[in-house]
Amino acid sequence: MRQINPHFGKVAVLMGGRSAEREISLLSGQGVLQALRARGVDVQAFDPAERDISELKKDGFARCFITLHGRFGEDGTVQGALELMGIPYTGSGVMASSMAIDKVMTKRVLISEGLPTPLYVLLRRGAQGGYGGIDINAIPDQLGLPLIVKPSREGSSIGLTKVTERAGMTEAVALAAKLDADILCEQFIGGDEVTCPVLGTGSSARALPVIRIVAPDGNYDYQNKYFTDTTQYLTPCGLPEGEEAVIQQLVLQAFRTLNCRGWARADVMIDQRTRKPYLLEINTSPGMTGHSLVPMSARAAGISYEDLCIEILKTAALDYQPPSGAST
Repeated sequence: MRQINPHFGKVAVLMGGRSAEREISLLSGQGVLQALRARGVDVQAFDPAERDISELKKDGFARCFITLHGRFGEDGTVQGALELMGIPYTGSGVMASSMAIDKVMTKRVLISEGLPTPLYVLLRRGAQGGYGGIDINAIPDQLGLPLIVKPSREGSSIGLTKVTERAGMTEAVALAAKLDADILCEQFIGGDEVTCPVLGTGSSARALPVIRIVAPDGNYDYQNKYFTDTTQYLTPCGLPEGEEAVIQQLVLQAFRTLNCRGWARADVMIDQRTRKPYLLEINTSPGMTGHSLVPMSARAAGISYEDLCIEILKTAALDYQPPSGAST
């Protein structure tokens, strides 16, 4: 008979949700659920798309492990609800979550702190279908070709297009606009694509090993991320001497600048000519599926999937911790 670990109390794994990444969230959640059960945690699945979030309080959950991805789970909304109910949760708080999911806002913060990120143009879809008078076909003159077009607040490369010819701009923008009113047009950085997870909070946060991603034809899209076995994930990353440490330090700076906590994963491109790294985005609720990169990096650091889940669960917290003895 499995021993129940009383240390964490009753834990809900939040999974599913209503975003375009629901399918991946369910896979992540099932993995975390099984890992925590294997470690004796009293844990249950909870899908906010199927149950009212207020039931978490009513059912006596003491902590939440968030494996929701994208909107209504990674954007500060669920975090705000949990703050109101006083239920500690994994990952970043309300403000950090809402900033990090917005790729344009993330860029603005990174740029203000002098951290490198590719050049960009923001398109804002207007009520009449226009983009504030911006000539879409002129954007390649500013950013060069190829360039990247993607929704500002989606993950997993959903709605992303690599535009190689000026004629492809209209279709790429239209695809992204189906998912978000804010469309990010971004300078393409050709070179090594890497990712680096972070565990911990504040001064105790540490970067895990960097993973270098080698996708078929350099196309690391939704399909190649989750449903094929042709993408290579290299750990050790095999970068030139000293580069991994530089990227780890850069990612830690970005993590702390956005005031992230608990865990996250940052995506970085390294310019093939200059070897300069550029921050693309920070995921504050990264995937935990069989293809996911945080567990892969953790394994390279000697941390098993189950240990990783326990370590993340230990960091569950609130932005606002009521004074001792105060009612919530």
